[in-house]
Amino acid sequence: MTETQEKTAGAKTRLVTGPGMLLVWLYGVMSVGAVSRSIYQIATEFDRAPLAYALSAVAAVVYVFITYTLVRGGEKARRAALVCCAAELAGVLIVGTWTLVEPSAFPDATVWSDFGYGYVFIPVLLPLTGIWWLRRSKAA
Repeated sequence: MTETQEKTAGAKTRLVTGPGMLLVWLYGVMSVGAVSRSIYQIATEFDRAPLAYALSAVAAVVYVFITYTLVRGGEKARRAALVCCAAELAGVLIVGTWTLVEPSAFPDATVWSDFGYGYVFIPVLLPLTGIWWLRRSKAA
């Protein structure tokens, strides 16, 4: 795809309009929260709960990538964000269930523990909203 075609495709798939702007803002806030939390936990107390802190770092990377792709726009970015939102939702559901079934595996909470309870359930609602918005933006 040439640069002109990519710009045209990007203009057709602008992801930060309307609800997309709120989505970018929420993913940006979650990125900052998850990145700062995981850096602090890994740097100061990683030996206490390595699995939980590693999963928080994974969540941080996912949030940053989705934020980037939403801001970037274009069809490739939309598809990448859609795949990441689906992976994020799977992660939230798996980790959320795992923390309820086997709480001893997590001596400390992750971003996705208890389906995002510590973050007012935003981690489970955000990928659902993201998938909805990204699918809708393709139709538009």
